[in-house]
Amino acid sequence: MDSILVRGNGPVTGDIEIAGAKNACLTLMPATLLSEEPLTLTNAPRLSDIKTMTALLTSLGAEISSLQEGKVLTMSSHADLNPVADYEIVRKMRASNLVLGPLLARLGHAVVSLPGGCAIGARPMDLHTTALEALGAEIELKDGYLHATTRGGLKGAVHKMRFPSVGATENFVMAASLAKGTSVLENAAREPEIVDLVACLKKMGAQIEGEGTDRIEIQGVDRLHGATHPVVTDRIELGTFMLAPAICGGEVTCLGGKLSLVESFVTKLNEAGIEVTESARGLTVKRTGDRVKSVNVTTEPFPGFPTDLQAQMMALLCTATGTSVLEETIFENRFMHAPELIRMGAQIEVHGGHATVHGVERLKGAQVMATDLRASVSLILAGLAAEGETVVSRVYHLDRGYEFVEKKLSGIGAHIERIKA
Repeated sequence: MDSILVRGNGPVTGDIEIAGAKNACLTLMPATLLSEEPLTLTNAPRLSDIKTMTALLTSLGAEISSLQEGKVLTMSSHADLNPVADYEIVRKMRASNLVLGPLLARLGHAVVSLPGGCAIGARPMDLHTTALEALGAEIELKDGYLHATTRGGLKGAVHKMRFPSVGATENFVMAASLAKGTSVLENAAREPEIVDLVACLKKMGAQIEGEGTDRIEIQGVDRLHGATHPVVTDRIELGTFMLAPAICGGEVTCLGGKLSLVESFVTKLNEAGIEVTESARGLTVKRTGDRVKSVNVTTEPFPGFPTDLQAQMMALLCTATGTSVLEETIFENRFMHAPELIRMGAQIEVHGGHATVHGVERLKGAQVMATDLRASVSLILAGLAAEGETVVSRVYHLDRGYEFVEKKLSGIGAHIERIKA
């Protein structure tokens, strides 16, 4: 099993190109199931999760070709589709559940295994199933699989979610695009990945209004056609690499970055003493003092502070002046990186959904273990600011969500290398 070796070596300087968004691409790919015509995605990230979704869609009958070293994906679902999403593929990734809505809309029935992914919380499927049931689906859980059917096809309806789930919003919007009549989703998620999905669906002929707000209205159409669509910039990779100069000094420009994608995150960086400027090239980040200031952070649905940047922010605050409190409100099991940071000399106390971080002057290198995708990169960031060497094991998590992380960080002067098993 591969590991990552990081040597703390002072400031970093240069440019980092930000990839297309993993979470957006994993949402856009199942949209191919909604049409018999080809869907082409450009600016696709080259990640193991994308390979997993490719395998899943291929098992369902889609044809997928990868061009330009994986940055362009051309997909076609013109053949007869298989309605069964098998456990052996679905167990590897939470986003696999996003085939449920498109299969129901296209075929009228689907059998989808309960999904896997990072062990950061329960993330129940009931938000998805109740949303689709509002459109007329009948869903039953049997032997670990969701068996979903419709009687006469999906029908437009009004549904209010009890929580603005990103995945459930995406499943509802895709399914409702081919439903009969008008559908309204209230308390919808507002993330940029949803706005990106809707932009793609509109190119395919869908009639949707309200994306980016908490109320989305969909007028169902009889069929969708093919389209070409660029995947939006990955705001989580963007925020992650913005923290490199914040945690160890220097100045880095994240190419393609936009402030609108990370406003709440940048607000906290500014409070901590980090300068962020926007230009046509992207976002340039510079630390203004020797150490950052302590700040309090609460994760919230977009446009609030992203849960997917909480672990990385904790790594930064480990060396801040003073005491910071991080509150996790999205996933109940997302402080598993804290014990690993403590191994590096951090002073952290976790009580339920709160973590109190007492800043220390310097972290120390250690052998640590990645527990999930975002935790893995938080430990790498901590290693950049630590004395000596840090070895991060179980980095298969990292490869699910970060494209060429060693190459990108090496390009700005970090001492980082992969140790092959």
